[in-house]
Amino acid sequence: MAGSQDFVDDPRNAGILAYVGGALVPASTASVSIFDAGFGLGDGVWEGLRLHRGALLFLDAHLDRLFASAGAIRIDIGLTRSELTAELVRLLTANRMTDGGHLRLMVTRGRKRTINQDPRHMAGGATIVVTAEFKVSPPRAAGDGLVLRTAATLTSGPDIFDMRLNSHSRLNLIRALLEVIDDGADEAVMLDPHGNVASCNATNLFWVKDGTVFTSGDVYCFNGITRQNVIAACAAGAAPLRQGDFPVDQLRNADEVFVTGTMGGITAVREIDGCAMPGTGAPVTARLLAAYEAMKDTDAAANRLV
Repeated sequence: MAGSQDFVDDPRNAGILAYVGGALVPASTASVSIFDAGFGLGDGVWEGLRLHRGALLFLDAHLDRLFASAGAIRIDIGLTRSELTAELVRLLTANRMTDGGHLRLMVTRGRKRTINQDPRHMAGGATIVVTAEFKVSPPRAAGDGLVLRTAATLTSGPDIFDMRLNSHSRLNLIRALLEVIDDGADEAVMLDPHGNVASCNATNLFWVKDGTVFTSGDVYCFNGITRQNVIAACAAGAAPLRQGDFPVDQLRNADEVFVTGTMGGITAVREIDGCAMPGTGAPVTARLLAAYEAMKDTDAAANRLV
């Protein structure tokens, strides 16, 4: 298994605490109601957060996205940004976590009187759950990387299912991954409704040709924090960048390919639809990875929480 969200098992997670509705409880026994809208309907939003050198990386951008996503589907989180940050710090402190951690912050519409789609049938306020784990990506040797296959399942725009909302509902993305797993792929390349490259099922997608970095436009892919950091690194001079609508054949003929996401950061690709890629260590990818690591260290130094 070599997916972008792969991780190294850590025995410290056996006794870890989770945050459930204001309480810190053993993660192994944490639960929510069977009438919770997130459990019954996928009615909620979430963020993945990396703990690096005492800081939750790019926390302001993640909270911007969380509150915007919740607002778009009319969920009142019930906490201010500063109150929510204080609760995250409380969880980290209780778990004695200062580095190498991953948090999943989940907000659902909350407990309902009965499970149906009508948001007026609520029994209370939002449910907030946060998992905290010691979790880092495995090291990758030179030439290693992900194997991608193109799926028939498409991404969608805001008029159907808005990819830019970090919604609990991931069924179309899971279906895309299921399509390609049996062919030995780690992730699925997904096209937009017009047949252009959009993203992968769990990450955003970039490729390099003749020194220029390419990626899709913003409508049919995830509103990725790591993606925006890579775009910012390109704007700062790390590499030329072109965004737009590109056919999948251009991706298959790339010199380098990589994906981005909070868990894996920047992860190189070694094969797409049977076409070999250089994988880890490719020059432009390596340059962008170095720029991203510097951005992480700068953010951590300025925003240490624990």
